[in-house]
Amino acid sequence: MLRPERMSRVSVTGSKKVIDDAIEAVHDLNLLHITDYGGEWEAFTPGNPLSGADRAAERLVTVRALQSILGIEDEDAGPARIVTEEALEEDLEEIRRRVNELDDRRDDLRDDLRAVEDRTDAMEPFARLNIDLDLLSGYDSLSVAAGEGDAERVRNALDDAGIDDYRVFAEDGVLAVFARTDELDDVLVGTEFAAYDIPDAAGTPSEYVSELEHERKQLQSKLRTVENQLEEERYEVGGFLLAAEETLAIEVEQREAPLSFATTENAFVAEGWIPTDRVGDLEDGLKREVGEHVDVDELEVAQYDGHGRVVEREDVGGAPGSRPTAAADGGDGADGDEEVAADGGTVDAERGPHGETTLAPPVVQQNPGPVKPFETIVQVINRPRYSELDPTVVLFLTFPLFFGLMIGDLGYGLLYIAIGWYIYTKFESEAIKSLGGVGIIAGVATVVFGILYGEVFGLHVLGDVLWGGSPPIHKGLQPHYEEYAFLWLVISVLLGLLHLTIGYAFDFYEHLDHGFKDAMLHSGSWILMLVGLWAFVFSDILLDTAPAFMVGPQSVFNGNPLALGFTGFPEPVGYLGLAVFAVGLVLLVYGEPIEGVEALNVLVNGLSYTRLAAVLLAKAGMAFVVNLLAFGAYEHDGEWHFIFPHSLAYAEEHGEVVFGGLMTGTGPLELVVGGLVGVLILVVGHALVLVLGVTSAGLQAVRLEYVEFFGKFFEGGGEAYEPFGYERTYTTED
Repeated sequence: MLRPERMSRVSVTGSKKVIDDAIEAVHDLNLLHITDYGGEWEAFTPGNPLSGADRAAERLVTVRALQSILGIEDEDAGPARIVTEEALEEDLEEIRRRVNELDDRRDDLRDDLRAVEDRTDAMEPFARLNIDLDLLSGYDSLSVAAGEGDAERVRNALDDAGIDDYRVFAEDGVLAVFARTDELDDVLVGTEFAAYDIPDAAGTPSEYVSELEHERKQLQSKLRTVENQLEEERYEVGGFLLAAEETLAIEVEQREAPLSFATTENAFVAEGWIPTDRVGDLEDGLKREVGEHVDVDELEVAQYDGHGRVVEREDVGGAPGSRPTAAADGGDGADGDEEVAADGGTVDAERGPHGETTLAPPVVQQNPGPVKPFETIVQVINRPRYSELDPTVVLFLTFPLFFGLMIGDLGYGLLYIAIGWYIYTKFESEAIKSLGGVGIIAGVATVVFGILYGEVFGLHVLGDVLWGGSPPIHKGLQPHYEEYAFLWLVISVLLGLLHLTIGYAFDFYEHLDHGFKDAMLHSGSWILMLVGLWAFVFSDILLDTAPAFMVGPQSVFNGNPLALGFTGFPEPVGYLGLAVFAVGLVLLVYGEPIEGVEALNVLVNGLSYTRLAAVLLAKAGMAFVVNLLAFGAYEHDGEWHFIFPHSLAYAEEHGEVVFGGLMTGTGPLELVVGGLVGVLILVVGHALVLVLGVTSAGLQAVRLEYVEFFGKFFEGGGEAYEPFGYERTYTTED
């Protein structure tokens, strides 16, 4: 689980006479992650696409364009089918002709419709003037302007220009100006007059708008007819186009595959990565389909150090599938480091300065079913490199723990499970399904903690039902159990220290590739500082300085509330912790001097986990307030009890009323109105707490994983394993 699936680099070598059959066989097996040839081998060049690649690519573009025009979705697929060359040649061309004609007709109608709508909008100001349109144009000695402006300013401008013979008609901010002058436009320039184009039409504006409206309805009717025809085409040819796209995508993949190969005039070599335990399947499949015309050689089984260099590999040039012993330091192993090319020449493999391969294999994360959804959360940051430890299993163990600790409620937990299940079962996207799986597991953790807290939607009824009065643990919100609030602060820090230590331990393990000294300087130093400083913090040295709930007789682990008898480490242990911290600091500065300024991060990072306790109390407080508003509550011996279904009188008799509540009215009207409002507050309030559980508890838990944990060792940048092949959905080969 902590390491990706073991990968082997293999080569497929054969004569160009069988390249088509070899490509088809490798494609059908869907196992080989092909790597591109970089031109580093003498006498080899990158291959050329097989004949027909361009034609297949053109058809694929055509099919996808038709799918876009028709809006074809997966549900239009129908049964899987075989798409023949004849169908691609004849049926596809006929479909293209029909669909393009309809699409062009639809575009023309849409353009005409937009033009009519623009003309209708342009007529609106003239409708306000209510002047016949034929009166606005057609004069020999009279200039006419229509637009928006200030009538008084226009008249003043005409008077100032010495134009006596004019008329200005104004209605609701729209003006029509008639003047016996050829300079009307120049006169109106300084009046902030916004002119309209006068339409070439006759009759009243309302009549003209009526004609346009009639034309618009005709165009809409024609457009609906065309769209219905396109919809019919979608239902008729949708399945064929989806199958044709899949067929052509496979054909294009196969015909363009040689672009990644190394080729000579007579031979080809394809290299790539495959899970080590599937190498035999590749060999058997190729032999079955192509026979002895193709050789499969397992070049190396990759085990990489922290910098992506091979530290263990198979000898190049061995028999197919053989596994000779390799040098553990990445140097030369047995004889045979020279690869024999398919044409009898030699191939110089790409090597690092010490003879090691520098090509990192793709990554296949190895996690069992329940852990797999958490791979998506890891990949949000980046996919682990082949040389890195995969943190997914730690995320699986800690994220639900953090989330459940913070929310801890049976009711909310069951809702999270239901929401997660809906997402997991209703969505096709693997990423979305994974989030649903995470929601289910986080919901289960919330249910478990809810049972231990004895809470369901903030009510403590489970304490009576399951635990005979008092659950084993409390959130610490009530005055009677406030010592639990301090307990969760300390528990949060301890969880953080464990979490951080695992992160540093991962980094330490990865640096062991470069020797124990390097691991100690880069990672062991941080572990020493973390353990040493916090041993000092929890020691009797700080008895008079540290909070009483951490060390001393009032420690949360000395019966307040857990009776573990821990009051703090003895002073010698505290001083030893300081010494350990100092040793770690010296190692850190010796290895990387600049990091010495960040030494106190071991304190800050640990305190960062107190957000777990803070969110726990905040969410408990919100749920309590929602219930308080609806049910009311009274305090008795430091414990809060909800009034409803009792009465206010009952509450006053048994304790001090905190709030009367909306559902504890005395009169019929108060009971009805208060009950309705109270139910509304319960539904809306608990829905809000449910949502905030994701946006606060969920995000805070993710932040601790990404920032505090991942930041200690994780870099990412791994390449996904994408084998050459195609998972058929719409087509069949039978």
